[in-house]
Amino acid sequence: MKRRFLVLLLACGALSIPASTVSAESPQQKKQLNQLTDQEKAEGWRLLFDGISMDSWRSYKKESVNDGWKVVDGAMVRGEKGADDIITKEQFDAFELSLEYKISKGGNSGVMFHVTEEGPEPYSSGPEIQIQDNVDGHDPQKAGWLYQFYSSEVDATKPVGEWNELRLILHSDKSSEKSEVFMNGTKYYEFVKGSDDWNEKLANSKFASWPLFAKASKGHIALQDHGNIVSFRNLKIRPLEK
Repeated sequence: MKRRFLVLLLACGALSIPASTVSAESPQQKKQLNQLTDQEKAEGWRLLFDGISMDSWRSYKKESVNDGWKVVDGAMVRGEKGADDIITKEQFDAFELSLEYKISKGGNSGVMFHVTEEGPEPYSSGPEIQIQDNVDGHDPQKAGWLYQFYSSEVDATKPVGEWNELRLILHSDKSSEKSEVFMNGTKYYEFVKGSDDWNEKLANSKFASWPLFAKASKGHIALQDHGNIVSFRNLKIRPLEK
């Protein structure tokens, strides 16, 4: 009798556990973090972060990553002052980039491409895909938008505290094929870097007089330190034919 009562008590207790205490990710999902499937390997994907070290990255104009960036629970986290922007050690021209990010309340960050180290900051040369909390963030440029160039009429971002998947398919500057940006599987916009449409938007942006901006056809990928806590994981890249 006592044993039956104990089993019943434990069962009732399990049912009363708040949903917030249960992980939103299954053990299988956690196991697959920062890893490539056999199919992805066959398709030419490569990891930019293995969940353990940041060996594929360095701080802008430096040889290593500043201490403000840490690896926490399988994610690269900008958590402290003085972290500064980081860039890939390798440079890329045409590629498909996929990553997940989690932004803090009111937070702001960004992903830049074709970054060179000629200017004082990565954004001196590299166009930026905005990352921010669209609810409490103050920048009119929303998450997933190509800063001052292309926007989306929909907001496919998830709430603060949840992971968002950002994907960029960037074709060569010599190609007329359209590059694309996706947020959580939703296509936001397409563009051709160097096209008439692109050049018109550039002329009407704050970058019009910047001598280095969007000039390079190959460069580093940068993650921005905007002074807020932001985390990145599942960063992978697949070079595309030029």
